[in-house]
Amino acid sequence: MSLSQRQSQQLEVKARTQWSPYLEKCCLLLSANEAYARAVDDIAVLTGVCVSGSTQQRLVHRQDLEPPTVDGGVKEMSLDGGKVRLRTPPGQRCEWRDYKAVNLHQWSISTFYKDNDSLVNWANQQLLTHPLVCLGDGHDDIWNLFSQIAHPSERVEILDWYHLMENLGNVGGSQQRLDAVEACLWQGDVDGAVRAFDDWPHERVDQFIGYLAKHRHRIVNYSYYHAEGISIGSGAVESTIKQISRRVKISGAQWKESNVPQVLRHRCAYLNGQFSS
Repeated sequence: MSLSQRQSQQLEVKARTQWSPYLEKCCLLLSANEAYARAVDDIAVLTGVCVSGSTQQRLVHRQDLEPPTVDGGVKEMSLDGGKVRLRTPPGQRCEWRDYKAVNLHQWSISTFYKDNDSLVNWANQQLLTHPLVCLGDGHDDIWNLFSQIAHPSERVEILDWYHLMENLGNVGGSQQRLDAVEACLWQGDVDGAVRAFDDWPHERVDQFIGYLAKHRHRIVNYSYYHAEGISIGSGAVESTIKQISRRVKISGAQWKESNVPQVLRHRCAYLNGQFSS
């Protein structure tokens, strides 16, 4: 039996519902971590109530799961991209599409699917400190987004140290030389790093030097920042991508494209602790 309008007002729950708020929360918690079909069995064990997978899916998609606005000042922010598999007709190759994840360090995370404008607007709605540390890898689309967040004079853009080292490792050659270049870059000495390659003309060297030139203003004194407790790598958002993937990339998962934004918001709401209160 569902609740009447009057009963729902007295109990402060939705009208015409057959579920308790607690049962809804249980469904949202479980389906944020596992497939809807799996959540059916777990809900039955935990509550003794059978809630079908399709019903749990409808529950997720009628929730208001807009990304939160944080209460305190955001000092650091990192951006990265993840992938989600779209549902395709039987016999056709699967299609993977990109989404963007934002990590406001120590505060919250959010994702955006084909909606860069909303990403920028959401980031700019937060209370951003001055300076704001922006961390990312070498991809242009990440830095194009950062260029629209906060005022240029308020941003400190830092190229992810580990991405920088990965690119250095791709150069190859003498380990002694690579160690010397790494030591220069750890201090933010781009000129010293370039000089270390003066006696070795090579295509991979030219590519790496071009990479350094492109991101020169983002290559900081990593030693100083690290000593001051400021993040020098985008590991926080990379971890976020992995946490989101634990739900959206479970074995066999395919998503209707129109459902992807809400599925991502659902997972983020769980990771942000929005179902804990």
